[in-house]
Order: sequence, then C-alpha cells, then structure tokens
Amino acid sequence: MSDQHYILCIETATSTCSVSLSNRQELLGLREAREPNMHASALTVFIQELVADCGITFDSISAVAVSKGPGSYTGLRIGVSVAKGLCYALDIPLISVNSLLAMAQGYLTDNAELGKNLVLCPMIDARRMEVYVAAFDTHLKELEETKALIVDESSFSHWTKKGYFVVLFGTGADKLGALFGEHNEIEVVLGFQNSAAHMMPLAWQKYNNQSFEDIAYFEPFYLKDFVATTPKKMF
Repeated sequence: MSDQHYILCIETATSTCSVSLSNRQELLGLREAREPNMHASALTVFIQELVADCGITFDSISAVAVSKGPGSYTGLRIGVSVAKGLCYALDIPLISVNSLLAMAQGYLTDNAELGKNLVLCPMIDARRMEVYVAAFDTHLKELEETKALIVDESSFSHWTKKGYFVVLFGTGADKLGALFGEHNEIEVVLGFQNSAAHMMPLAWQKYNNQSFEDIAYFEPFYLKDFVATTPKKMF
C-alpha cells in the first residue's frame, strides 16, 4: 500500500476561495484569494494550478474534503458541487468538515499557547448583527453547537460570568470591535480569514476513520434557508 495519501481541501464558506493539497498532514500547496463572487470562476482554476504545481496527477488524489458550512449559500453550493464532481469522476471518497470547526483548528494552529479557561467562538457573517457561531475549548471540544445568533452586548455573558475568556474571530467578528472593544473578558480578533489549510488535520482524521459522505445525497449545511430578493420596481 502506498504511503502517499493526497487530500484536496476546498473552502468556499466565505468570500475567501481557498484550495489546499496535502500528503497525510503535510501541506504541499495552497491557492487562495479573497474577493466577492469569485468562487464560480476561480475554484476550478485554483485546483488545476495546485495539482500541476505540486507535481501530481488527479488520479493520485485519495480524497476530497470540503467545507460544508455554515456560510455563504452560493459559496457552499459551488464548493460542494465541485467536490462531488471530482469524487464522482475520480471514484474517491468525499469528506465534509464543519466550517466553524475548521476555523477553530486554524486559530489553534496559529496560537499554540493558550490559557485553559478559554472559549473559542469562530464566526461567519450572516449580515447586520447576525452571525453563524459555535463555541469550542482549546481541545476543539464543542461547547455550544453551531447556530445563528443576533449579537448584542450580553451574548457571551454566560461565559464571562463563569470566569472564561472569550475569543471572537472570523468574518462575523470583524464587525464587533466597537461592541466589545472595552470588554476585558472578550477579545475580538480582526482580519481572521478562512483557509483550506485549516481543514487539513480534520480531513486527515476523518480519512483515517473512513468517515465519508454519501456523494449522491450529501448537501451543504446551510443552517438557514436561502431567501432570494428581488429589486424594487422603479416607477
């Protein structure tokens, strides 16, 4: 059996379009950019460039992992569609990773030394003061399941009253600096970006456990139904 296990990771839950390629847990390459509405035009190009630059063929890929949501309805739909198409064409398994869990993994990777009484709250913007959020400890144990939350000044008081320090990060946290800027028990980390590289350890763990999705029936975790809007009529 080959020691090479190439896993392609796709992250499209936010405006960041990101693709990584790893061998087991070794990151071989990364392609990503942040620009609104770029997923449809850039995702397959990034994948082709990445596979070519890493010197492998598509037939060498062992599995495709995709960020399943929550997040942008359109972004998730494109990412999952491309991931399923690759898995069908290459006859390889599909792995899904919760987008917020991957963000927490990424934060821990970048911040190795953290206190014990810490609550990590990755957030994805859901417009206005609403966010998609979950809560994890520093071992990635889920403390609060993924949900949609309209944030106000008391949203995390149940943690701070118990002596926990709360860290907010992600596109949903970028708009909360003014709200929690003077709060000593809450840190708002600005500019944190989703990345397919954050998915790599989680995808490898699922690959080892053979925790695969049914390609035919798998759908993104939208959390909320898509609501189409129409422009107002001009008279």
